[in-house]
Amino acid sequence: MDRLKRQGTITGTGFFPDRIRGTLNYRSQLLGEILEEAELEHWLLTFRQKPGKLVFTNGCFDILHSGHVDYLQKARLLGDALMVGLNNDASVRKLKGNSRPIVEENSRASVLAALRVVDAVILFGEETPARLIEKVLPDVLVKGGDYRAEEIVGYQTVTRNGGNVKVLPFLEGHSTSSIIEKIKEQG
Repeated sequence: MDRLKRQGTITGTGFFPDRIRGTLNYRSQLLGEILEEAELEHWLLTFRQKPGKLVFTNGCFDILHSGHVDYLQKARLLGDALMVGLNNDASVRKLKGNSRPIVEENSRASVLAALRVVDAVILFGEETPARLIEKVLPDVLVKGGDYRAEEIVGYQTVTRNGGNVKVLPFLEGHSTSSIIEKIKEQG
């Protein structure tokens, strides 16, 4: 029995070694938050109390796939926290048509927030994130695709306030549209 000395806590549901409990606590600290607009200012004030770069990106993120994950991982590497502006269902319909989104906004937000690289998710209802970017004033604004940085919504706001705008290439062969087409083909 001496060989089996364990350090941990016995609870009503079982034994939790301290190293596992620490891992669980650490993991829960890594999960992103889904913010209401009213919570945004407090979140930003809390973040800015410590030195660090805030990265902001936005999108529909309908049917999350490995291309999205790759993009978000690369975006997160550009700073200390990643905030994702997520188009709500109404704005996705305006941008993509009445058959979209496939996945409703609360589910999309939950999946994004569960990614280790995402620190915060905030829904917005406009066709562009311009108003949200003006509130957030990120240190780094990131967009995926083949844009020129100057074409990205929020470029002027971010650069005027000392931030940078980066364009990250998409992972080829991965898109929500191609997934939807494949599903339609397979009936």
